[in-house]
Amino acid sequence: MSENQVGGSHARAVGAASAAFFQPRRAHWESRTTDAIAESADEFKNRFKIRVVDNSSRRVRASSLIQRRYAWRGYSTSPLQTNDNGRVTLSACVEDATVATITAALDSAEGLYVSRLYPDEVRGLRAEGRKLCEFTKLAVDEAVRSHAVLGAIFHVACMYVINIHECTDVLIEVNPRHVRFYQRMLGFRRVGGERIDPEVNAPAVLLRLDLDHCASEINRLGGRRAAGEGERSFYPYFFAPDEAAQIIGRLRGH
Repeated sequence: MSENQVGGSHARAVGAASAAFFQPRRAHWESRTTDAIAESADEFKNRFKIRVVDNSSRRVRASSLIQRRYAWRGYSTSPLQTNDNGRVTLSACVEDATVATITAALDSAEGLYVSRLYPDEVRGLRAEGRKLCEFTKLAVDEAVRSHAVLGAIFHVACMYVINIHECTDVLIEVNPRHVRFYQRMLGFRRVGGERIDPEVNAPAVLLRLDLDHCASEINRLGGRRAAGEGERSFYPYFFAPDEAAQIIGRLRGH
């Protein structure tokens, strides 16, 4: 489930950090610390970090963002689960403020979240020998208008499912009005018709991203932000190959 599928005022610290982050200014930032999986900069050269949500304080901040953004759209959401073998939650952070979060989860005996609404579609992909995963719990602070932030957190999620776990397809459930966004920005394709998700009482569409296509686009465009003006996708805002190799190393074990 993504924020675009499901979705108050800021706490003072979150609001201040978000406002400062997305203004065209330069700020002093420390070098990448060991708790960050990746570090990058937005279009105005302001720094942000991608972290694994692997402790209670990070989980509280990520959950707060998810709940606030989903509530803004009038939807409820289940609590954010702890990481385990085959599931990892990531957050994009400005100082201590979480400005974006996403969970990547592998297929397992418990099944995928999307299989509750699309069992036949998931079963069919499994029968083809596809190794499936899904992205859920996507939430983005309303102040974020940066392709760099979304590109970075999506890329780290893709590294987890492609490079660490060798998945072949990622599934995501989105609101019908956001289908074109995912098709254009990441290359998802529609594989399921519109249905009502009873958990949030909202319409949903199942999308699938062929991770061979994703890897090809990463190789072609990753780290080439200058190509961003001609490419209407997040891929130019993904990491360059040398940075990606280091990030993959830090992701192992999560």
